[in-house]
Amino acid sequence: MSTFTCAFLLVLGTLCATPLLAVSTWVESAQNEDSEFPIHNLPYGVFSTTNDPAPRVGVAIGNEVLDLRACAEEGLIAVDSEIMHALRQPTLNAFMALGPAAWHAVRGELLALLDVKNTSLRDDAVLRERLLLSQSSVSMHLPARIGDYTDFYTCREHAYNCGKVFRPENPLVPAFRHLPMAYHGRASSVVISGTDVIRPWGQVKPPEQEPVHIPTGRLDYEMEMGVFVGTGNAQGAPIAIEDAREHLFGLVILNDWSARDIQKWEIAPLGPFNSKNFATSISPWIVTLDALEPYRVVGPPRQEGDPDTLSYLVGGESMAFDVTVEVFLRSETMREQGLEPVQISRSNLKNLYWTIAQMLTQHSVAGCNLQPGDLFGSGTISGEPQETRGCLLEHSLPGMQKNQLPDGSVRGFLQDGDEVIMRAYAQKEGLPKIGFGECRGIVLPAVERTQNRQQAAVSGAKEF
Repeated sequence: MSTFTCAFLLVLGTLCATPLLAVSTWVESAQNEDSEFPIHNLPYGVFSTTNDPAPRVGVAIGNEVLDLRACAEEGLIAVDSEIMHALRQPTLNAFMALGPAAWHAVRGELLALLDVKNTSLRDDAVLRERLLLSQSSVSMHLPARIGDYTDFYTCREHAYNCGKVFRPENPLVPAFRHLPMAYHGRASSVVISGTDVIRPWGQVKPPEQEPVHIPTGRLDYEMEMGVFVGTGNAQGAPIAIEDAREHLFGLVILNDWSARDIQKWEIAPLGPFNSKNFATSISPWIVTLDALEPYRVVGPPRQEGDPDTLSYLVGGESMAFDVTVEVFLRSETMREQGLEPVQISRSNLKNLYWTIAQMLTQHSVAGCNLQPGDLFGSGTISGEPQETRGCLLEHSLPGMQKNQLPDGSVRGFLQDGDEVIMRAYAQKEGLPKIGFGECRGIVLPAVERTQNRQQAAVSGAKEF
């Protein structure tokens, strides 16, 4: 482990100890013990307002957004010119590129500014009204310019359950237990929470029929966490596992929308393509690893018969996090009737077979150069019981019950008008709740084409 890493983690450990947990803030909405954004969280995002449509960097505190660009310009946080320049940008990429020392410095300044004893902003009503804005009054944007997006496949239960559908003779491929598996996704179709998702068209192979080009009849969600890369690495210079922490900026909720009938036909031998590239939704607030440090745990132990982890990945086991993840569903009829969303799934990020540090190191091991703002998905987060399974495909396996909604309908896969809501939070006794907000999306009907709609209806009625 590098000298810098040791020193940084020592400081970080001190910050996450009891004195920090006892810190309180003058922001009233952040004092509620159920608040997702207490002073201990301070996640980063990019927002704009009606009066100032230019996107800018902010942090969430309670029900408010603190404008960091304005804070820096007003001299309320003491930062050097390089950090000042980064905070004036319309995305977080420049700030991500500065690395842990800069991230830590800004976090320390914000903790001091928002502390209950600090009056510089608290007692200046005019300045406070300009710098501290209601979250309900702002528009959120993608927090970073995402150069590349990679989706991992690191949950053993999910891999096995999906394998039973796509590869019944070999559900869990041998490589899964040796390395964090992934495929390269499409960065251009990553969208912010609240963006509608249009049902995609694709090529589908119904049983005992020729392939047809139709709207998917098997639209699904995948409950994942997204990980943003902070500092990158030079091409040909892999990131060592002991240095992974220095390159990871923070986490968001990620919904990897999936068209399962398209996926089944196209997946062999190169993996998903059109079944995944039409939309990926993320929540707007990036929760930093600093905020999640008190919830860091060691990943699950390997099972009997599992191979030894190769040395370049050993040590990353300690970068798991105890974060609860939840999926809710609400139909169009439920919204019209004023009914609340119904919970479909609840699982935990700590149960992944591989950790985010191991994912990062594996991504760079062949010499791939990662860049600030690159995004990768954790893979669907699932467990063994049905209520812990992170996608509808896993709910559709033999022996599973169909999801019954309060409006009387059932769901095998998503229907037009369905709204998928994902939430995540870290919470332990004696520690503050660290929330991620929400990741939402409503399914819109497929765009009409000239293809035979009767073909679509016939094929859509077929099961896998």
